Amino acid sequence: MLQAIGLTSTARRELPPVVNDLTFEARPGYVTALLGEPGSGKTTALRLMLELEPGRGVTYFRGRPLHRIPHPGREVGVLLGDVPGHPSRTVRNQLRMLSAAVGVPASRADVLMEVVGIGGLRDRRLGSLSTGMERRVALAAALLADPCTLLLDEPAAGLHSRERAWLHGLLRGHASLGGAVLFTTDDAKEAARYADRVVSIASGRLVADQEAADFARTRLRPRVAVRTPHAARLADVLGREARSAHRVVEIVEESGSRLSVYGSNCAEIGEAAFRHGVLVHQLADETGDAGAPVPPVPQARTRVGTAARMEVRADARAEARTEVRAESPARQVPGSAPGSVVGLVAGAEAQVHGGPRPDPRAALLTGPACAGPGAGDDGEPGVAPLRAAPPAREAVPELAPPPDPVRSAGQGPAAARVPARLPAAVADAAAAGGPEASELPGTEGGGGTGPRHARSGRGSSGLRRVRRVGGPLWPLRYELRRVFGTATPLLTAALVVTVSALTSLVLARAGHTPQNRLLAAWPELLPLPPAALGAGLLGSLAFGEEYRYPALAADRGTVPRRLGLLTAKLAVSAALALVLGTLAVAADSTALRLVFGSGPLSPPAEWISPAASWAGLLVGCAWAGLLASGVFRAASAGFAAVLAVPVAVVPLVRKVLDGPSAYPVTGIASRLRGPLWSPWPPEADRIVLGALRVMVQPVGTALVLSLMVLLCAYAFTGLRGRVRW
Repeated sequence: MLQAIGLTSTARRELPPVVNDLTFEARPGYVTALLGEPGSGKTTALRLMLELEPGRGVTYFRGRPLHRIPHPGREVGVLLGDVPGHPSRTVRNQLRMLSAAVGVPASRADVLMEVVGIGGLRDRRLGSLSTGMERRVALAAALLADPCTLLLDEPAAGLHSRERAWLHGLLRGHASLGGAVLFTTDDAKEAARYADRVVSIASGRLVADQEAADFARTRLRPRVAVRTPHAARLADVLGREARSAHRVVEIVEESGSRLSVYGSNCAEIGEAAFRHGVLVHQLADETGDAGAPVPPVPQARTRVGTAARMEVRADARAEARTEVRAESPARQVPGSAPGSVVGLVAGAEAQVHGGPRPDPRAALLTGPACAGPGAGDDGEPGVAPLRAAPPAREAVPELAPPPDPVRSAGQGPAAARVPARLPAAVADAAAAGGPEASELPGTEGGGGTGPRHARSGRGSSGLRRVRRVGGPLWPLRYELRRVFGTATPLLTAALVVTVSALTSLVLARAGHTPQNRLLAAWPELLPLPPAALGAGLLGSLAFGEEYRYPALAADRGTVPRRLGLLTAKLAVSAALALVLGTLAVAADSTALRLVFGSGPLSPPAEWISPAASWAGLLVGCAWAGLLASGVFRAASAGFAAVLAVPVAVVPLVRKVLDGPSAYPVTGIASRLRGPLWSPWPPEADRIVLGALRVMVQPVGTALVLSLMVLLCAYAFTGLRGRVRW
């Protein structure tokens, strides 16, 4: 159950709000269409429901606002805009990465690819997909966590008729298993054909909330489409014959050669054209849009007026339901199991809406998990196992009457204040006075009829803040699949190893280069060795790709500032840097021995301190690029920060460290044992002294200072995001 109450967007520059006091609901088991002209506020309404834009109002998903749901991705599947992802990432890698973000096994991605019909495209890159295939990938991403509610913004935009029929068949299959589906469209015929209820809006206000049959009867009317090179002449002929026969015929000139005739039929128009010798290229019966009705005038919100209007609406809806059930009984589709959801829903759709049957594979999408927030039988929380469709009486509930006016605190127990259409578990929680009771629509802790705005994310001024972006549930697995989902790490490693080996050969041929710099391929002219530059580049791409191709929050172009995601990125980038440095040193030593023999290299007297310095340099460069790209939201800024450390920070550190010290630091390792509870072994003194020698080097000190500054800047931007995005 989706209930949107009083959605109002924030007005800007003395302009009226795009969405103004919009209230409607999308019931489980039904497909609801949000219909409106372009610019009427459909997308803004969806963003307000998802708390992606500041505004007023509240939306309840099965009795809870979105910011009160622990894992929103498992409750709501969203399709806003195009598929977010790197163009070179394959379909399979993209869905596997998103499955780690929502906390489901990777096998779920393979199942969804088969369900939406893209199993043969699993190795295709996202940048090479057509519009129809992109929509299928986007639907698979929205259905990964098996959500109970689907919110889709113009899902059929740019699709041809066959793809559109398949798409709505898939949505019908999801609704037939108890899910709630809400999609936006500007085509009235599409809304009447594929939806069970149609919510019409104009200029951000609610115009009508009707059953599909009532909408088609009041909004759509039949017409005859005529295409002829003599449109003006034929229009004059039809007008004269209609006047002579005392009939009402409306003729609309759509273009230079196309007419739309209302109040006639193909036979009459064809006979009239034949009698007057008018050439006709096309005659076809169509359904035309009569235009959106005039928005109602806002009325004063009084208790008596509201109750009276709700009674009138209840009588009208009950009468409409009776007519719809009498005119369009559900019939069984041949080939489907008796009493199955797919058979009954497809029969009702083919008879009432004239649409195609839904794809039978859509029955594999969800199970009865939408009936409650419990876990599935396979042990994965929020993911229902694949199973056959339940009987129709369990999956498609009866149309419930509108909710009765909410009782006041003195008219009954707490359970009487819960709307009748809320889930039973939520109603029991409200009756018991649990934590969910103050968040239900129309409830407050001390009685009253309005939602409790203080508990639903509103501030003291009544303006709702934007919801923070949720991080991936499995951050380490998500980061690993993000990194290795493209060929960037392999290409970077190959380039770094090649350049490093060639540089070491050139340095060895010139001579007079220390062995440590020879193995690192670090000449005096370069600010950093190739391995450190490669590590910094990979670290910069960790956040840079997230902002350029946002997969976690595509609708607002940002990534979550969660400690788990940052820790995972730091760990993966450090591991990549160490592997890259090891490969570079191995390639350099191999190339030197292969070309010059054992002359340039000799066994080192001490290797622990140089190895620690090398590892610290690589990890520091990777982390500097990562944090800088997270602060400035660009990979180029992160790589520039890596280059700025040896170019700008190291000279400043050298100026500070030059000159003798007034007090020596001899014996610092032994003095560090005092504050510790348990003494460390004597062998640890060498490790501590080696780390201190690395840190007091100009490059090490510059890296430590740069990392501290970048970490503070990252924390500052994250804390600022906690207040308002």
